[in-house]
Amino acid sequence: MPDMSASVSLAMTHLAPLAKEVDENKVTPGVLGFIVFAAMALAVWALMKSMNRHMGKVKFKEPTDPDAESGKTSADTEARQS
Repeated sequence: MPDMSASVSLAMTHLAPLAKEVDENKVTPGVLGFIVFAAMALAVWALMKSMNRHMGKVKFKEPTDPDAESGKTSADTEARQS
C-alpha cells in the first residue's frame, strides 16, 4: 500500500502558493454564497405566501351562540332577583 502522506504533502505544497495569491481584503462569497442566499430568499418568499394564504382563511369573529346568550341572560336575571 503506498504512503499517502507523501502525496498529500505534495498536493498541499502545490496548493499553498494559490492561497498566497488571494488578496485577503478582496474575499467575496462567490457563486456558492449567491446560490445559498437565493435559496433562502425563495424559501422566505414561499413561507410568506403560504402564511398569507392561511391567514386569509382565519375568521376573527366568533359566531354567536344563541344557547350561550340565553343561558347568560337567565343567570343574570336570577342574580338580580335574589
